[in-house]
Amino acid sequence: MDTSALMMPVELDVRVFDELDRVLGLAADAYELVAPRAVVEELEALATGGGEEAVAASVGSDLAADRCRTVETEASYADDALVELAERGECDYVVTNDRPLRDRVLERGVRVIGIRGRNRLHITEP
Repeated sequence: MDTSALMMPVELDVRVFDELDRVLGLAADAYELVAPRAVVEELEALATGGGEEAVAASVGSDLAADRCRTVETEASYADDALVELAERGECDYVVTNDRPLRDRVLERGVRVIGIRGRNRLHITEP
């Protein structure tokens, strides 16, 4: 899970976990969500600001704590941490709404789940 994905519920009115169940065709207890420590730290930093972004980051931070297992990576930058997980083969999908990150992950042969239309998720194959 990327920072942008965890902020989707507030920023884009996406029921991200319901949508993941739908696009994966699985119940929530049939797959594991992970967030690199760098993503969690980015959310916490953004949450200290003001405005809608801070609210979205605060909600995202809570969602990460409640729904995701935090994983360690060598990278300290969130996008690089997700690419590292993709390169190591430690994820089947990366959930993001960040186009440059999406392209980097797809180049490494990992599927990306991102927004399509107003509030629905879609899987992009490499």
